Amino acid sequence: MKGYVSGSGKFQSRPIRRRNFTLRPPLRRHRLHSARRETGALPPAHFVNKLVPHNANRLMALTETSWRDVAVAVNLLACVAGITAFTGHVRQAVAQTPSDKSDAGRPEPSRNANNDQPAVKLTPSQQGQIGLETAVVKAAPHPEQIRAYGAVLDISRITELTNNYANAQAQLQTAQARLEVAKSAFDRTKNLVDSAALPRKEAETAEGTLRADRAALTAAESQVRTLAATAQQEWGPVIGRGIVERAPAVVRLIERDQFLVQVTLPPGAAVTAAPGAALAQAPTRNANIDLQYLSPATRTDPRIQGLSYFFSAPGDSGLLPGMNTIVYVPSGNTYEGVFIEDTAIVRWQGRAWVYLRVGPDSFRRQPISMDQPVSDDDYVVRDIPSGSEIVMRGAQVLLSEEAKSELRGGDDD
Repeated sequence: MKGYVSGSGKFQSRPIRRRNFTLRPPLRRHRLHSARRETGALPPAHFVNKLVPHNANRLMALTETSWRDVAVAVNLLACVAGITAFTGHVRQAVAQTPSDKSDAGRPEPSRNANNDQPAVKLTPSQQGQIGLETAVVKAAPHPEQIRAYGAVLDISRITELTNNYANAQAQLQTAQARLEVAKSAFDRTKNLVDSAALPRKEAETAEGTLRADRAALTAAESQVRTLAATAQQEWGPVIGRGIVERAPAVVRLIERDQFLVQVTLPPGAAVTAAPGAALAQAPTRNANIDLQYLSPATRTDPRIQGLSYFFSAPGDSGLLPGMNTIVYVPSGNTYEGVFIEDTAIVRWQGRAWVYLRVGPDSFRRQPISMDQPVSDDDYVVRDIPSGSEIVMRGAQVLLSEEAKSELRGGDDD
């Protein structure tokens, strides 16, 4: 073969080197794809078997790893369940274990005990110096009190009805007297007219006067009856009859020796019998006022919508018309509680407290509820367990000592 030789400018004959090319078979995946494209069938089994071992080994390795992880997780869950069951059995055994014999005679702490309050400590000599006295209180049945609402009424209407009835009664008596005079005059004039001593017109004039006086008497009687009915409708049979008869109870109300208090029970509350007396809270809120029952009320308090009664309160109790107060009305039922005198009660931070002995020289303040008074200064308390030892004298001194201790603690801080 001829070829161009550089530098000579001529074509010369020279041998051409031949390269050896080896025909290699195409890749198997090409044949696989071509076979699929041509025939649409699956590859031969021997070909697939050659490919499977490598992938199967990987799949088996992954499967073994997954099963190993699952086994570890199951073992962990079993351990946790076993620990939980063992802990439950231990707790149950501890709960069922009887307490130590040394605590058998120790009283259980009361659920009402106020352990948050600091204990006040006084030696026996200090207790004697302040005159401290204690008493063990026992629970007993006492009359139950219903907490009701009282309103001191303005009795100007009672005064008005009383005066109007008195005036109507006077007019009635006047009409009766005039009628008697007119009747006598008519009888005398008629006799004179019959004897021809007087003309007939005199008898007619006397008869007209008699009829007018008789009509006036009828009007006066009607006025008296109307006022009596009005008094009973507005104030009930007891006070209404007192207005008509000018009873001493009504006179004391008019003269402000007593005040009229309307007591309304809470909605749904009722008493088994008419309450003979009740206790009202004084305006100073540190004492109670005795109320005397008068009668059922003729109307209720529209704000409360409960059963209502009329009571009388002393004029020097501090109550005034227009005031509202809390009243405790006996319900007729009984309940269990301990009797507490007013000398054992101290008031602090708007609450009532008593001191309980918690040790030979330790006392702790206990809050109480004063919703069950039994007199003007005594109460029945359900907040104290039966058998507690209460400070009956010297509670105020203990409160002062407790306050001093808190002040000293604050100074130290």
